[in-house]
Amino acid sequence: MSGIYIHIPFCKQACHYCDFHFSTSLKNIELLTEAMCKEIKLQKDFFNELKVNTIYFGGGTPSLLDGENLSKIINTLYDTYNIAETPEEFTFEANPDDINIHKLENWKKIGVDRLSIGVQSFNKDILKFLNRAHDQIMAEKALEDCKKEGFNRFSLDLIYGIPGRDLEEWRKDIEKALSYDPEHISAYSLTIEEKTVFGNWLNKGKLEPMDDDEVIQQYLLLVNILEDHGYEHYEVSNFAKPGYRAVHNTSYWNSIPYLGIGPSAHSFLNEKRWWNISNNQAYINSINKGIIPCESESLSKEDQVNEYIMTKLRLKEGIDNNEFINRFGFDFIEKNKSYLHEISSEGLGVLLNNFFKLTTKGKLFADQIASNLFY
Repeated sequence: MSGIYIHIPFCKQACHYCDFHFSTSLKNIELLTEAMCKEIKLQKDFFNELKVNTIYFGGGTPSLLDGENLSKIINTLYDTYNIAETPEEFTFEANPDDINIHKLENWKKIGVDRLSIGVQSFNKDILKFLNRAHDQIMAEKALEDCKKEGFNRFSLDLIYGIPGRDLEEWRKDIEKALSYDPEHISAYSLTIEEKTVFGNWLNKGKLEPMDDDEVIQQYLLLVNILEDHGYEHYEVSNFAKPGYRAVHNTSYWNSIPYLGIGPSAHSFLNEKRWWNISNNQAYINSINKGIIPCESESLSKEDQVNEYIMTKLRLKEGIDNNEFINRFGFDFIEKNKSYLHEISSEGLGVLLNNFFKLTTKGKLFADQIASNLFY
């Protein structure tokens, strides 16, 4: 089992919080499409005999691609790799302002069976504050069109912890999202990154982050409401109806091989990681010379242990000590017994039947707890 990630590094405009790699100049879309098709062919031996079960188009904004460029990439993928006749999941990220009946029909025709829709909020003032390209009316119409076209398998992205938004406004966003009955919801706490508009405002004293206690209240409200509506809180930021976990993204947390295509895309195979250059023109120039512009690292045993701890603690199931022993040759629970009992007594974790997992409260401190457990 393996997956392919395609990074489309273009956006209509820069959201004030985003530090992903993208360009707001769309003039090189065709040149980049050709380069990505060439990279796919250059990576033809990446998987050897492994079958590809998942495809994920992310960005940036994949929904900016027209049908012709999208079809070129899809056809090259199927011509090059051993892709399952019916992939377990084919996800396509889309922004509400790009979604219309024609595009939905085309996406379905090429095999997309799951959409990840960047709504972020249904509040027009918040969307403007975030500098999103859509408003709440576009978001509502996009979701209605998805339902109309039979795209019942979709995920919504939401953001909480936004300065100036109170608990009641956040509740309204959650309830509005639930009114469309999505199979999956991803909700992320706003992080203010240095090289963003929000980061600039913060440095100039023009923006004050939300108080940590308020962020925690919004997170707990989210968890309570979604679990009351039957959603499984299967990863720190992800909620799904039973049977609708994000298959491709779950592979990242379970060390399943994946290939990333495009500028800034990451790949993983046999405890080795690669990442492509985050520059569109440099990427195109290098690919046209037959060279994949990437760096790589081989994960040491220490890296592998630490990554396992970090990713597994984010998941509902937590750390399976038997699996840990088989993979790394030592007993995770025995080595960390004192600390595990300490955080369990504080209501942050549960140690049961040779498993250790975090509680809802513990997930708020997942990164800190993981770092304290690093090898």
